[in-house]
Amino acid sequence: MRYTDAPRRRDELLRRLRAAGYLSAAHAAAELDVSEMTIRRDLRQLEVDGVAVRVTGGARLPDGDGVPFELRTDRFAAGKAAVARAAADLLPPGATVALDSGTTVARLAELLPAGLTVVTHSVPVVTACAARPDLRLIGLGGVFNPATRSFGGPAVRAALSDIVVDLAVLSATAVGPSGVFCADPYDAETKRALAAAARSVVVAADGSKLAARAPIRFALLDTVSTLVTDASADVAAVRAAGLRVIQA
Repeated sequence: MRYTDAPRRRDELLRRLRAAGYLSAAHAAAELDVSEMTIRRDLRQLEVDGVAVRVTGGARLPDGDGVPFELRTDRFAAGKAAVARAAADLLPPGATVALDSGTTVARLAELLPAGLTVVTHSVPVVTACAARPDLRLIGLGGVFNPATRSFGGPAVRAALSDIVVDLAVLSATAVGPSGVFCADPYDAETKRALAAAARSVVVAADGSKLAARAPIRFALLDTVSTLVTDASADVAAVRAAGLRVIQA
């Protein structure tokens, strides 16, 4: 089938990209019966829209956008480990803490001090905390998303409407002066609900996230108390915007 209409063609490219995580420009051109130059223009627009990242020969998904949890967890592993250790130092003794489904936050779950109450929709966080008799665990159930290994949807948001936490630790696909972003609308809804339930919000993001882009803003910087990142991050812009930053 020849996709001559640009919006429909880009929708199809995005569908294929989300299904596979990577898209070859040459293969897409052949299968959609258009020129490779046309596909490259489409991928350039998808990158401007924040839903794709162009690479040699095609495009990949932004971190966190449909990429399986197991693949994301190994990216920038040293930075994520450093961020997790620094974030653990911010958790007040005996606090109720909400943890989201990011891979950096999953590392934090392995470092939690005793005596916390943990609220989460993340299966890896549940697994880590369930083995700890010195933690109290509140799991949020809903519709399971295999890519993030977490639950989401109306059931999670409804449960959070009756919960108050001292601190929410949230991950991000991108962080910049205009806010904190992710790539999935359902993930964004859950992050907003976690933040709304919290007295204070910490964003835990390795340095690559400050150079990244993503299409969905789930928080403005003035709603975040602290950004925890690693030494590789260029934090000048977010600091100038008034955000407190801890670099591990």
